[in-house]
Amino acid sequence: MARIGIAGAGLLGRLLAWQLSPDHEVTVFDPANGPEARSDGLGPAAFTAAGMLSPLAELDNSGPAIAALGWRSMALWREITDALARAGSPRVGALPAACGSCTGCSTNPGTGEEAALQLRTLGSLLVAHGSDLGAAQRVLARLAQAPDLAGVVQTPQRLDLGALAALEPAIDPRLHAWLLPGEGQILPLQVLPALCAAARGVRWRWRHTVASVGAGRIALDDGGEERFDLAIDVRGTGARPELPVRGVRGEVVWLQAPGVPLHRPVRLLHPRHRVYIVPRPCDHIVIGASEIESEDRSPVSLRSAVELMAAAQSVLPELAEARIVHLETNLRPALPDNEPRIDHQDGLLRINGLYRHGWLLAPALVEDALRQCFSPVTTC
Repeated sequence: MARIGIAGAGLLGRLLAWQLSPDHEVTVFDPANGPEARSDGLGPAAFTAAGMLSPLAELDNSGPAIAALGWRSMALWREITDALARAGSPRVGALPAACGSCTGCSTNPGTGEEAALQLRTLGSLLVAHGSDLGAAQRVLARLAQAPDLAGVVQTPQRLDLGALAALEPAIDPRLHAWLLPGEGQILPLQVLPALCAAARGVRWRWRHTVASVGAGRIALDDGGEERFDLAIDVRGTGARPELPVRGVRGEVVWLQAPGVPLHRPVRLLHPRHRVYIVPRPCDHIVIGASEIESEDRSPVSLRSAVELMAAAQSVLPELAEARIVHLETNLRPALPDNEPRIDHQDGLLRINGLYRHGWLLAPALVEDALRQCFSPVTTC
Protein backbone atom coordinates (compact mmCIF):
# COMPACT_ATOMS: atom_id res chain seq x y z
CA MET A 1 0.00 0.00 0.00
CA ALA A 2 1.49 3.31 -1.13
CA ARG A 3 1.00 6.73 0.44
CA ILE A 4 -0.40 8.96 -2.32
CA GLY A 5 -1.04 12.70 -2.21
CA ILE A 6 -3.26 14.37 -4.80
CA ALA A 7 -3.18 18.13 -5.38
CA GLY A 8 -6.56 19.17 -6.75
CA ALA A 9 -10.10 17.85 -6.23
CA GLY A 10 -11.55 18.55 -9.65
CA LEU A 11 -12.74 15.79 -11.94
CA LEU A 12 -9.29 14.21 -12.33
CA GLY A 13 -8.52 14.42 -8.61
CA ARG A 14 -11.80 12.79 -7.63
CA LEU A 15 -11.52 10.04 -10.23
CA LEU A 16 -7.97 9.28 -9.11
CA ALA A 17 -8.93 9.26 -5.43
CA TRP A 18 -11.83 6.90 -6.11
CA GLN A 19 -9.72 4.57 -8.26
CA LEU A 20 -6.79 4.46 -5.83
CA SER A 21 -8.58 4.40 -2.47
CA PRO A 22 -9.23 0.63 -2.22
CA ASP A 23 -5.54 -0.22 -2.44
CA HIS A 24 -3.65 2.83 -1.18
CA GLU A 25 -3.60 5.50 1.49
CA VAL A 26 -4.83 8.61 -0.32
CA THR A 27 -4.87 12.27 0.76
CA VAL A 28 -6.40 15.01 -1.42
CA PHE A 29 -5.70 18.74 -1.01
CA ASP A 30 -7.99 21.43 -2.41
CA PRO A 31 -8.82 25.06 -1.49
CA ALA A 32 -12.58 24.49 -1.75
CA ASN A 33 -14.72 24.33 1.38
CA GLY A 34 -15.96 20.83 0.57
CA PRO A 35 -17.07 18.44 -2.16
CA GLU A 36 -20.42 20.07 -2.90
CA ALA A 37 -21.28 21.53 -6.28
CA ARG A 38 -20.67 25.25 -6.66
CA SER A 39 -21.84 27.70 -9.29
CA ASP A 40 -19.68 30.75 -8.62
CA GLY A 41 -17.18 29.83 -11.33
CA LEU A 42 -14.34 29.64 -8.80
CA GLY A 43 -14.35 25.87 -8.40
CA PRO A 44 -13.33 23.10 -10.80
CA ALA A 45 -14.23 23.69 -14.44
CA ALA A 46 -15.96 20.30 -14.35
CA PHE A 47 -18.81 21.79 -12.30
CA THR A 48 -19.53 24.37 -15.00
CA ALA A 49 -19.19 21.98 -17.95
CA ALA A 50 -22.25 20.62 -19.74
CA GLY A 51 -20.93 17.05 -19.54
CA MET A 52 -21.16 16.34 -23.26
CA LEU A 53 -19.55 13.11 -24.43
CA SER A 54 -19.03 13.78 -28.12
CA PRO A 55 -15.91 12.11 -29.52
CA LEU A 56 -17.18 12.18 -33.11
CA ALA A 57 -18.33 15.81 -33.04
CA GLU A 58 -15.03 16.92 -31.52
CA LEU A 59 -13.24 15.76 -34.69
CA ASP A 60 -14.36 19.10 -36.09
CA ASN A 61 -11.61 20.83 -34.10
CA SER A 62 -9.46 18.02 -32.65
CA GLY A 63 -7.42 15.14 -33.96
CA PRO A 64 -8.23 11.42 -34.04
CA ALA A 65 -6.23 10.83 -30.85
CA ILE A 66 -8.78 12.89 -28.89
CA ALA A 67 -11.63 10.92 -30.46
CA ALA A 68 -9.96 7.60 -29.63
CA LEU A 69 -9.54 8.63 -25.99
CA GLY A 70 -13.15 9.79 -26.00
CA TRP A 71 -14.56 6.49 -27.22
CA ARG A 72 -12.52 4.65 -24.59
CA SER A 73 -13.86 7.00 -21.94
CA MET A 74 -17.45 6.37 -23.02
CA ALA A 75 -17.09 2.70 -22.09
CA LEU A 76 -15.25 3.56 -18.88
CA TRP A 77 -17.95 6.06 -17.86
CA ARG A 78 -20.51 3.27 -18.11
CA GLU A 79 -18.47 1.15 -15.71
CA ILE A 80 -17.85 4.07 -13.36
CA THR A 81 -21.45 5.29 -13.16
CA ASP A 82 -22.73 1.74 -12.69
CA ALA A 83 -20.28 1.29 -9.80
CA LEU A 84 -21.27 4.62 -8.24
CA ALA A 85 -24.94 3.73 -8.53
CA ARG A 86 -24.31 0.43 -6.76
CA ALA A 87 -22.52 2.35 -4.02
CA GLY A 88 -25.60 4.53 -3.50
CA SER A 89 -26.40 7.56 -5.64
CA PRO A 90 -26.92 11.03 -4.18
CA ARG A 91 -29.68 13.42 -5.06
CA VAL A 92 -29.32 15.45 -8.19
CA GLY A 93 -26.49 17.84 -7.40
CA ALA A 94 -27.17 21.36 -6.24
CA LEU A 95 -28.49 23.38 -9.16
CA PRO A 96 -27.22 26.88 -9.74
CA ALA A 97 -29.96 28.93 -8.14
CA ALA A 98 -33.39 28.53 -6.59
CA CYS A 99 -35.80 27.91 -9.44
CA GLY A 100 -39.04 28.23 -7.49
CA SER A 101 -41.19 25.70 -9.29
CA CYS A 102 -38.57 22.94 -9.27
CA THR A 103 -39.50 19.98 -7.08
CA GLY A 104 -37.00 17.40 -8.22
CA CYS A 105 -33.69 18.87 -7.17
CA SER A 106 -31.91 20.04 -4.08
CA THR A 107 -32.94 23.66 -4.60
CA ASN A 108 -36.14 22.63 -2.82
CA PRO A 109 -34.62 20.37 -0.14
CA GLY A 110 -36.69 17.44 0.96
CA THR A 111 -39.17 17.54 -1.93
CA GLY A 112 -37.25 15.64 -4.58
CA GLU A 113 -36.92 11.90 -4.91
CA GLU A 114 -33.58 10.12 -5.05
CA ALA A 115 -32.25 10.25 -8.62
CA ALA A 116 -29.97 7.66 -10.13
CA LEU A 117 -26.69 8.72 -11.62
CA GLN A 118 -27.31 9.22 -15.29
CA LEU A 119 -25.17 8.48 -18.30
CA ARG A 120 -27.17 8.87 -21.48
CA THR A 121 -25.84 7.53 -24.75
CA LEU A 122 -28.81 8.20 -27.01
CA GLY A 123 -26.60 10.01 -29.50
CA SER A 124 -26.31 13.73 -30.11
CA LEU A 125 -27.61 15.96 -32.88
CA LEU A 126 -25.96 18.40 -35.24
CA VAL A 127 -28.34 20.99 -36.68
CA ALA A 128 -27.96 23.84 -39.16
CA HIS A 129 -30.11 26.56 -40.65
CA GLY A 130 -30.58 26.47 -44.40
CA SER A 131 -28.40 29.55 -44.89
CA ASP A 132 -25.54 27.79 -43.10
CA LEU A 133 -25.80 24.48 -44.92
CA GLY A 134 -22.56 25.03 -46.83
CA ALA A 135 -20.56 25.53 -43.64
CA ALA A 136 -22.31 22.54 -42.08
CA GLN A 137 -21.46 20.31 -45.03
CA ARG A 138 -17.78 21.14 -44.64
CA VAL A 139 -17.93 20.05 -40.98
CA LEU A 140 -19.79 16.87 -41.89
CA ALA A 141 -17.22 16.06 -44.57
CA ARG A 142 -14.47 16.18 -41.94
CA LEU A 143 -16.45 13.91 -39.64
CA ALA A 144 -17.19 11.47 -42.45
CA GLN A 145 -13.46 11.06 -43.05
CA ALA A 146 -12.83 10.06 -39.44
CA PRO A 147 -10.56 7.02 -39.08
CA ASP A 148 -12.01 3.73 -37.93
CA LEU A 149 -11.24 3.75 -34.21
CA ALA A 150 -11.57 0.09 -33.25
CA GLY A 151 -14.81 -0.15 -35.19
CA VAL A 152 -16.52 2.40 -32.96
CA VAL A 153 -16.88 5.50 -35.11
CA GLN A 154 -20.09 5.87 -37.07
CA THR A 155 -20.72 8.59 -39.59
CA PRO A 156 -23.44 11.21 -39.06
CA GLN A 157 -26.90 10.08 -40.13
CA ARG A 158 -29.06 12.58 -42.00
CA LEU A 159 -32.53 12.95 -40.45
CA ASP A 160 -35.56 13.74 -42.55
CA LEU A 161 -38.47 15.73 -41.17
CA GLY A 162 -40.25 12.70 -39.73
CA ALA A 163 -37.15 11.24 -38.12
CA LEU A 164 -36.23 14.55 -36.51
CA ALA A 165 -39.76 15.02 -35.16
CA ALA A 166 -39.70 11.50 -33.71
CA LEU A 167 -36.39 12.05 -31.92
CA GLU A 168 -36.68 15.68 -30.85
CA PRO A 169 -40.14 17.17 -31.51
CA ALA A 170 -39.24 20.55 -29.97
CA ILE A 171 -36.52 21.30 -32.55
CA ASP A 172 -37.52 23.66 -35.37
CA PRO A 173 -38.52 21.34 -38.25
CA ARG A 174 -37.02 23.74 -40.80
CA LEU A 175 -33.51 22.90 -39.60
CA HIS A 176 -31.22 20.40 -41.27
CA ALA A 177 -30.30 17.70 -38.75
CA TRP A 178 -27.92 14.78 -38.36
CA LEU A 179 -27.71 12.13 -35.64
CA LEU A 180 -24.32 11.15 -34.21
CA PRO A 181 -24.92 7.62 -32.88
CA GLY A 182 -23.32 6.53 -29.64
CA GLU A 183 -22.60 10.00 -28.29
CA GLY A 184 -24.19 11.21 -25.09
CA GLN A 185 -23.89 13.15 -21.87
CA ILE A 186 -23.14 12.74 -18.19
CA LEU A 187 -24.44 14.78 -15.24
CA PRO A 188 -21.51 16.60 -13.57
CA LEU A 189 -23.50 17.85 -10.57
CA GLN A 190 -24.31 14.27 -9.62
CA VAL A 191 -21.09 12.50 -10.52
CA LEU A 192 -18.58 14.84 -8.85
CA PRO A 193 -20.04 14.59 -5.31
CA ALA A 194 -20.69 10.88 -5.81
CA LEU A 195 -17.02 10.22 -6.57
CA CYS A 196 -16.06 11.83 -3.26
CA ALA A 197 -18.71 9.92 -1.34
CA ALA A 198 -17.64 6.60 -2.86
CA ALA A 199 -13.90 7.15 -2.28
CA ARG A 200 -13.96 5.59 1.16
CA GLY A 201 -10.95 6.05 3.39
CA VAL A 202 -9.64 9.08 1.49
CA ARG A 203 -8.47 12.00 3.61
CA TRP A 204 -10.03 15.10 2.03
CA ARG A 205 -7.99 18.13 3.09
CA TRP A 206 -10.42 20.88 2.14
CA ARG A 207 -9.41 24.54 2.57
CA HIS A 208 -5.77 23.64 1.83
CA THR A 209 -4.13 25.44 -1.09
CA VAL A 210 -1.16 23.70 -2.69
CA ALA A 211 1.80 25.94 -3.48
CA SER A 212 3.91 23.39 -5.40
CA VAL A 213 4.19 19.70 -6.16
CA GLY A 214 7.43 17.78 -6.56
CA ALA A 215 8.62 14.19 -6.51
CA GLY A 216 7.18 12.67 -3.36
CA ARG A 217 6.11 15.97 -1.82
CA ILE A 218 3.24 18.45 -1.72
CA ALA A 219 3.97 21.91 -0.32
CA LEU A 220 1.12 24.08 0.98
CA ASP A 221 0.86 27.84 0.83
CA ASP A 222 0.92 28.04 4.64
CA GLY A 223 4.51 26.77 4.61
CA GLY A 224 3.70 23.17 5.47
CA GLU A 225 4.89 20.21 3.43
CA GLU A 226 3.84 16.56 3.35
CA ARG A 227 5.77 13.61 1.95
CA PHE A 228 4.31 10.76 -0.09
CA ASP A 229 5.41 7.76 -2.10
CA LEU A 230 3.63 9.35 -5.07
CA ALA A 231 2.56 12.99 -5.47
CA ILE A 232 -0.07 13.70 -8.15
CA ASP A 233 -0.65 17.17 -9.54
CA VAL A 234 -4.05 17.69 -11.19
CA ARG A 235 -4.60 21.35 -10.26
CA GLY A 236 -5.50 22.60 -13.74
CA THR A 237 -4.59 26.27 -14.01
CA GLY A 238 -3.18 26.09 -10.47
CA ALA A 239 -0.25 23.97 -11.71
CA ARG A 240 1.74 27.01 -12.81
CA PRO A 241 4.67 27.58 -12.96
CA GLU A 242 5.51 23.88 -13.13
CA LEU A 243 3.44 23.59 -16.34
CA PRO A 244 2.75 26.25 -19.01
CA VAL A 245 -1.00 25.96 -18.51
CA ARG A 246 -3.40 28.82 -19.28
CA GLY A 247 -7.08 29.37 -18.60
CA VAL A 248 -9.56 29.66 -21.48
CA ARG A 249 -12.76 31.43 -20.47
CA GLY A 250 -16.05 29.68 -21.06
CA GLU A 251 -19.56 30.97 -20.45
CA VAL A 252 -22.82 29.08 -19.94
CA VAL A 253 -26.48 29.96 -19.45
CA TRP A 254 -28.90 27.85 -17.41
CA LEU A 255 -32.57 27.97 -18.39
CA GLN A 256 -35.63 26.32 -16.93
CA ALA A 257 -38.07 25.38 -19.67
CA PRO A 258 -41.04 23.33 -18.48
CA GLY A 259 -42.82 21.66 -21.37
CA VAL A 260 -39.88 21.91 -23.78
CA PRO A 261 -38.74 18.31 -24.30
CA LEU A 262 -35.10 17.70 -25.18
CA HIS A 263 -33.52 14.27 -24.86
CA ARG A 264 -30.10 14.67 -26.50
CA PRO A 265 -27.32 17.25 -26.64
CA VAL A 266 -27.62 19.45 -29.72
CA ARG A 267 -24.88 21.40 -31.51
CA LEU A 268 -25.74 24.24 -33.86
CA LEU A 269 -23.41 24.33 -36.86
CA HIS A 270 -22.80 27.99 -37.60
CA PRO A 271 -19.96 29.82 -39.38
CA ARG A 272 -19.21 32.00 -36.33
CA HIS A 273 -20.60 30.20 -33.28
CA ARG A 274 -20.25 26.71 -31.83
CA VAL A 275 -23.32 26.55 -29.62
CA TYR A 276 -24.44 23.51 -27.68
CA ILE A 277 -27.80 22.94 -26.00
CA VAL A 278 -27.84 20.23 -23.35
CA PRO A 279 -30.79 18.87 -21.32
CA ARG A 280 -30.50 18.58 -17.55
CA PRO A 281 -32.92 17.25 -14.90
CA CYS A 282 -35.91 19.23 -13.65
CA ASP A 283 -36.67 20.90 -17.01
CA HIS A 284 -33.30 22.65 -17.08
CA ILE A 285 -31.30 23.29 -20.25
CA VAL A 286 -27.68 24.41 -20.39
CA ILE A 287 -26.46 26.56 -23.29
CA GLY A 288 -22.81 27.26 -23.90
CA ALA A 289 -19.69 26.98 -26.05
CA SER A 290 -18.08 30.38 -25.84
CA GLU A 291 -14.27 30.19 -25.90
CA ILE A 292 -12.38 33.35 -25.05
CA GLU A 293 -8.60 33.54 -24.71
CA SER A 294 -8.76 35.29 -21.37
CA GLU A 295 -8.45 34.39 -17.70
CA ASP A 296 -11.16 36.87 -16.78
CA ARG A 297 -13.62 35.30 -14.32
CA SER A 298 -16.05 38.22 -14.32
CA PRO A 299 -19.75 37.60 -15.06
CA VAL A 300 -21.03 36.60 -18.50
CA SER A 301 -20.97 39.44 -21.01
CA LEU A 302 -24.16 40.82 -22.55
CA ARG A 303 -22.94 39.91 -26.04
CA SER A 304 -22.27 36.28 -25.13
CA ALA A 305 -25.55 35.89 -23.29
CA VAL A 306 -27.58 37.36 -26.15
CA GLU A 307 -25.80 35.33 -28.81
CA LEU A 308 -26.05 32.06 -26.90
CA MET A 309 -29.72 32.45 -26.03
CA ALA A 310 -30.72 33.70 -29.49
CA ALA A 311 -28.96 30.77 -31.11
CA ALA A 312 -30.66 28.33 -28.73
CA GLN A 313 -34.10 29.79 -29.40
CA SER A 314 -33.52 29.49 -33.14
CA VAL A 315 -33.15 25.74 -32.56
CA LEU A 316 -35.88 25.36 -29.93
CA PRO A 317 -38.49 28.09 -30.60
CA GLU A 318 -40.43 27.29 -27.42
CA LEU A 319 -37.47 28.51 -25.34
CA ALA A 320 -38.89 32.01 -25.77
CA GLU A 321 -40.84 31.48 -22.53
CA ALA A 322 -37.98 29.77 -20.65
CA ARG A 323 -36.74 31.41 -17.47
CA ILE A 324 -33.11 32.43 -17.05
CA VAL A 325 -31.94 30.69 -13.89
CA HIS A 326 -28.23 31.30 -13.83
CA LEU A 327 -25.24 32.51 -15.88
CA GLU A 328 -21.77 31.22 -15.12
CA THR A 329 -18.16 31.55 -16.24
CA ASN A 330 -15.14 29.36 -15.60
CA LEU A 331 -11.66 28.68 -16.97
CA ARG A 332 -10.71 25.56 -18.91
CA PRO A 333 -7.08 24.49 -18.30
CA ALA A 334 -5.21 24.36 -21.62
CA LEU A 335 -1.59 23.77 -22.62
CA PRO A 336 0.00 25.58 -25.59
CA ASP A 337 -1.02 22.86 -28.08
CA ASN A 338 -4.50 22.40 -26.54
CA GLU A 339 -3.69 18.69 -26.07
CA PRO A 340 -3.84 16.73 -22.79
CA ARG A 341 -0.57 15.73 -21.20
CA ILE A 342 0.60 13.06 -18.78
CA ASP A 343 4.04 13.48 -17.17
CA HIS A 344 5.37 10.69 -14.98
CA GLN A 345 8.64 10.29 -13.14
CA ASP A 346 9.64 8.50 -9.98
CA GLY A 347 7.41 9.80 -7.18
CA LEU A 348 5.54 12.33 -9.36
CA LEU A 349 2.57 12.27 -11.75
CA ARG A 350 1.05 15.25 -13.52
CA ILE A 351 -2.08 15.28 -15.69
CA ASN A 352 -3.23 18.54 -17.24
CA GLY A 353 -4.43 20.33 -20.37
CA LEU A 354 -7.85 18.75 -20.75
CA TYR A 355 -9.07 22.04 -22.28
CA ARG A 356 -12.67 21.63 -23.51
CA HIS A 357 -12.56 17.83 -23.24
CA GLY A 358 -12.54 17.22 -19.50
CA TRP A 359 -15.53 14.90 -19.17
CA LEU A 360 -14.81 13.31 -22.53
CA LEU A 361 -11.21 12.35 -21.77
CA ALA A 362 -10.79 12.04 -18.01
CA PRO A 363 -11.41 8.29 -17.49
CA ALA A 364 -9.10 7.21 -20.31
CA LEU A 365 -6.36 9.61 -19.20
CA VAL A 366 -6.60 8.34 -15.63
CA GLU A 367 -6.38 4.77 -16.88
CA ASP A 368 -3.28 5.58 -18.97
CA ALA A 369 -1.64 7.52 -16.14
CA LEU A 370 -2.17 4.77 -13.58
CA ARG A 371 -0.86 2.21 -16.04
CA GLN A 372 2.37 4.20 -16.14
CA CYS A 373 2.56 4.30 -12.33
CA PHE A 374 1.40 0.80 -11.49
CA SER A 375 1.56 -2.53 -13.26
CA PRO A 376 -1.03 -3.79 -13.75
CA VAL A 377 -3.25 -0.69 -13.76
CA THR A 378 -4.92 0.02 -10.43
CA THR A 379 -8.70 -0.37 -10.70
CA CYS A 380 -11.65 0.28 -8.46
